[in-house]
Amino acid sequence: MKPVEVKTESGKTEAGKKFFLASISFPLFGYILKRILIFIPTLFIISLLTFILISAAPGDPAETMLNRTSGEGQAANRLATERSYVDLRHKLGLDLPIFYFAPTNLAVSDTLLRIPIKNHREMLDRLTYQYGNWSQIENYYHQLKSLEYAVISTKKDSTNADALIELRNTVAKIFIHHEDNVLSPLLVDLKTQSNSAANLIEVKAHAEATEIAYSKIKSEATTWKRYVPLVQWSGTHNQYHRWLFGEARWIGTETDPTLGKGFIRGDYGISFFTKRPVKSVIWDGLWITMLISFLVIIIEYIISIPLGISLAVNKGTTYDSSVTVGLFLTYSLPVFWIGTMAIFFLCSPDYVEIFPPFGLGDATWDDGFFYKMGDLAYHLSLPLIIASYASFAYLSRQMRGSMLTVLGQDYIRTARAKGLPENKVIWKHAFRNSLLPIITIFASFFPALIGGSIILEFLFTIPGLGQITYAAVIQKDYPMILTNTMFAAILTLVGYLISDILYAVVDPRISYSKK
Repeated sequence: MKPVEVKTESGKTEAGKKFFLASISFPLFGYILKRILIFIPTLFIISLLTFILISAAPGDPAETMLNRTSGEGQAANRLATERSYVDLRHKLGLDLPIFYFAPTNLAVSDTLLRIPIKNHREMLDRLTYQYGNWSQIENYYHQLKSLEYAVISTKKDSTNADALIELRNTVAKIFIHHEDNVLSPLLVDLKTQSNSAANLIEVKAHAEATEIAYSKIKSEATTWKRYVPLVQWSGTHNQYHRWLFGEARWIGTETDPTLGKGFIRGDYGISFFTKRPVKSVIWDGLWITMLISFLVIIIEYIISIPLGISLAVNKGTTYDSSVTVGLFLTYSLPVFWIGTMAIFFLCSPDYVEIFPPFGLGDATWDDGFFYKMGDLAYHLSLPLIIASYASFAYLSRQMRGSMLTVLGQDYIRTARAKGLPENKVIWKHAFRNSLLPIITIFASFFPALIGGSIILEFLFTIPGLGQITYAAVIQKDYPMILTNTMFAAILTLVGYLISDILYAVVDPRISYSKK
């Protein structure tokens, strides 16, 4: 029996309504799902490239966190500092390979990353490339370390003080050189200096052992190994996997409590500078940065879109020319200069003290919601103006150009020929179809929600993410930089996805299903 069709108020059947909704929802859902699946490898590549670049950046995170210096100090203090440094590198995972695998050659050892000091690793890496026999090179390094400890452990007196100073300097040079024409004379100097005082017997023995170990490197060289390609496989026991997913590494019988859960599970590591979790540092500035960014975007679009439409409607008039000139004059003025001048003239009692010069005010939420919001509005009014004005020219010109293109279309001429009022032609027929370029630009604003404006926050002393990121770059706080970079990448992809969805909202001709 044929089902009865029930008419709705709009005149459509229920079956037709369901079909219409399905035709909209299913292609859109499939499109969103497909884009999300594309996001996964994109974010993986971004995170990997960023992680590798930060890992290769100069500086040592463990030294930064320990505030370690290269002073001599007592032997016990020196050894204790060295142990603390090695333990911290181990907890941070810096003694692990960078990635799951690495293309290399047969001469390279997979244990080289366990050498804690970067200069030493570079020296050993060059020696390995020159001679190819890692076992002899490793023995040479151990002998050199024993010599160093023997020198710093020897009690200094009037008979050996000068010799110990020379020995320390010579050993320090040996640690950073791999060239034979430099190392051989240094080893000769080492023997001479160890013989210059009678009570340096232990140092002399280690110096001779170091020289013998270096001679074995040269005599037992296997340079052919560096021509044999090899892929070193590290599995999940690597720095990238540990940062992204976390890792359960065992020390004795207990799991290391310093290891996090990984970026995917919301653990972004420890700040090298503040020694606080990155999540808590970011949260301190996130709310104010997002508040400023949302307000700036709203101000820019509310002013620029109507302004661009009015310029298009009044094309070629004096109004169009004068406003265009004014907009480009403001666009050409640097934000940092305008901000500085505004603080100088509008926030100083010597001129016109209209706005506060810095900060977010002293009011707290305990003083009342409206009082706190009023204090925030007072302190943020000038920064919002400074952050918004530069975009008026760009957005309004984009809107003007798009509107002029639409106004030249046949369906606009048809609407006018039907006798429709000009306001209805502009706002009902032309406005919606001219928004596509503006929506595209909207996607680029999303990263600002997390990145903030470094110049703006620095000028007005606003403790947002922009200022936090600037401080992280200066302090080489790599976990902070990496986390901000990843969030900026995620928001950029989300912005493009929202833009694509909005395309179909403003222009029904755009379809997500294949034709």
